[in-house]
Amino acid sequence: MTLATPELDTIVADKVIDARGAACPGPLLEAKKGMNSVPIGGVIEIWSSDPVTKIDIAAWAGKVGHQPLGNVAADGYDRVLVRRGK
Repeated sequence: MTLATPELDTIVADKVIDARGAACPGPLLEAKKGMNSVPIGGVIEIWSSDPVTKIDIAAWAGKVGHQPLGNVAADGYDRVLVRRGK
């Protein structure tokens, strides 16, 4: 389930990962590492300037049991939010 932008703006992430400037698969690898640092039910927010990141992270999250919440366009990058599922 992807949330609408106004709903995403109200979520406070447990961890923010700044992967701006990194090309794929860098942001995805950082998300994988960062997920272990938040509790189950916690949220990570990945900042990425690579337009493919939002697709890659959503696919990875759904495949491994996390919940992709959606993404928000920011100033020159995307904010991608994922809730830890396991």
